[in-house]
Amino acid sequence: MPSVSLPAADRAVMHLVLGEPAKLNVRATPPTSREVYAASHVVADPIRASAGNASDQIDWEATLRLRRDLWSLGLGVAESMDTAQRGMGLDWTAAKELAVRTLAEAKSVGGRAVVGVGTDQLKSERPSLAEIRDAYIEQIDAIESNGGDVVMMASRHLARAAERPDDYRTVYDAVLSAARRPVILHWLGTVFDPALDGYWGAEDRSVAIDTVVEIIVAHRDKVRGIKVSLLDQSLEIALRERMPAGVRVFTGDDYNYVDLIAGDGTHSSDALLGAFAAIGPFASAAFAHLDADDIQGFKTILRPTESLSRLIFASPTQYYKVGVAWLAYLTGKQNHFRMIGGFETGRSLLHLADLVRAADAIGLFPNPDLTADRASAYFAVHGID
Repeated sequence: MPSVSLPAADRAVMHLVLGEPAKLNVRATPPTSREVYAASHVVADPIRASAGNASDQIDWEATLRLRRDLWSLGLGVAESMDTAQRGMGLDWTAAKELAVRTLAEAKSVGGRAVVGVGTDQLKSERPSLAEIRDAYIEQIDAIESNGGDVVMMASRHLARAAERPDDYRTVYDAVLSAARRPVILHWLGTVFDPALDGYWGAEDRSVAIDTVVEIIVAHRDKVRGIKVSLLDQSLEIALRERMPAGVRVFTGDDYNYVDLIAGDGTHSSDALLGAFAAIGPFASAAFAHLDADDIQGFKTILRPTESLSRLIFASPTQYYKVGVAWLAYLTGKQNHFRMIGGFETGRSLLHLADLVRAADAIGLFPNPDLTADRASAYFAVHGID
């Protein structure tokens, strides 16, 4: 088997012999036991990618190819969200174009997609609640008019402008009333975005959960579910126990997704995860077992992936996109390792080397020779040889 030279903390060079790829029985049909979406990243145009935030930095064909790959595994695509560098290289103009292209592609291949909407077209740092409401409605209308379902992402503007839980109720009541199709809400924790501290009007999550539930109950006909990205397993379990009938909880917990999806026999979580963009074949194979009520088979396939996911999402967590793109490069799903805005510099060479080891340990690399060539060449350029 091929080997790769990896940097170590003591500045030594370690040689890793890559193992065999995992043997997985993937399938193209969507799971029936859960709703499952992978939040996919954006592939940069390597000759244009820079510190700027322009949509001309996107390699559209390579980006859509990633989505086709996920659909071929039976997974849905969560578009224009955090994994796609929304607000960290991708503004609303680029996010809207990405969403429209993905929705058209999904229609052509029969794939499933949901699209993140927010308030990032606002220019003011402290807009009024009415301006925030209107920004949400504008984005929802743009996506729904193109046949898309939306994920109503947490708004940094609202986190700054709101002074009490009632301010959240006011905005969400108006926006959900205006939506034409059921919406997935989103509770994103500060580990992903520190600007969302105190979302729902309380820093104490046990208090904030009451506001979330009240909003959902008041609009149960307009709320399809809520994505929970708090990396707090007990809170997600508590929240799903309070959901009205028919309202789903989509786990965004990239540390503990196996048990949350498997459930406790009474309640379970659906999935909307950035991790699944990196480990798509494992998810595809695992859900085939869950659909057959083989919970142990589901866990056996997916449990080993959590250690890799926890490394991808290690603090500072907002740089997890780097790991997703790095592994896409090493598995041959894109032909370079550059990101919009130079975002790839958010992780060290040591972290990238750790990802190689962790990914190899579960057999993620389908072509070890390609992986070894690409990883060795990348590290050699940085003096690791």
